[in-house]
Amino acid sequence: MVWIHQDQDLGPVAVCANLCFDSLPTFHLPMSDPRSSQTLLRRASWLSFWIGVVMLALKAWAWWTTRSAAILGDTAESVVHVAAVGFVVYSLRLSQKPPDETHPYGHAKISFFSAGFEGGLISIAGVFILWRAIVQWISGTVPHDLGTGIPLVTLALLINGWLGWHLVRLGRRNGSLILEANGKHVLTDAWTSIGVLAGLGLTLATGWAGFDPLCAMLVGLNILWSGVGLMWRSANGLMDRADPDMQNQLVALLDESTSRREVSWHQMRHRHLGDGHWIDFHLVFPDETSIRDAHAVASEIEREIREVIGPSTIVTTHLEPADDHERIHGHPPGEMPLLDPDGDHHPD
Repeated sequence: MVWIHQDQDLGPVAVCANLCFDSLPTFHLPMSDPRSSQTLLRRASWLSFWIGVVMLALKAWAWWTTRSAAILGDTAESVVHVAAVGFVVYSLRLSQKPPDETHPYGHAKISFFSAGFEGGLISIAGVFILWRAIVQWISGTVPHDLGTGIPLVTLALLINGWLGWHLVRLGRRNGSLILEANGKHVLTDAWTSIGVLAGLGLTLATGWAGFDPLCAMLVGLNILWSGVGLMWRSANGLMDRADPDMQNQLVALLDESTSRREVSWHQMRHRHLGDGHWIDFHLVFPDETSIRDAHAVASEIEREIREVIGPSTIVTTHLEPADDHERIHGHPPGEMPLLDPDGDHHPD
């Protein structure tokens, strides 16, 4: 969560989103029918789970046939994937529950916890793959029957590639961090299979068995990097770290909307909820403005923000008088208040 003031120069912001999940989540507009959207997301999560089970069976068969360290690593990643998707199915269902007495802000924050859980499992799989590859490198175990293992891994690669693309696209379209993270996990699995195929292909072409554990080590490092990145993204969400793109967009929206109405704003904050955003800011009006008129203007500004950011957005405004603000709060509108010596201060 951040505080932004109207006169603050944000400067250019570049956000890089990659497979290692080291970027912040970007909010996308949900479908117009929330019930249809939720049903579609639940079906997609179950599709991911059952396809993951099939992929695990294919890779286990390929490993049993070849005894390849790279394929074993790919299989271990699939075991983690199935366990993670099981948690995704539960998390997605929980995130769609409405607010209640024990969770008045809703349950969508489970999205970040789910992403962190999945990242932790991915990291464990990466460490396991590295360990098994080093053991095979030292023992000199040679994979065999590669003619059977390679087609099985190729089939798993094609299916996972399509599934990952489908889940990421669906998650972004519906603003679901859980489904988007799961889709990127599936794509990581697909990249793992590409590394496995490279190792097996080089072993088959050259006859040197060392390519198999070497590629397995690279696969393990890639998976470990992705898992750590996903946990980092999860921590950023739980700690309410601001999305710079959303920040710039909100500043532009508030500048344009308030200038048309000849009012000003300050102390804007925003946070990602997992399935939407919560935005709050202060609006400063001329002292002679009635509460009725100020409330009407604030409601219009809130509506414009929801239309741009999405219907799942929650906007809260605090109305203040321009001239009387300094007398009440001890500082002009737009200036950060000074902390008292005891640090006892509430944002005004």
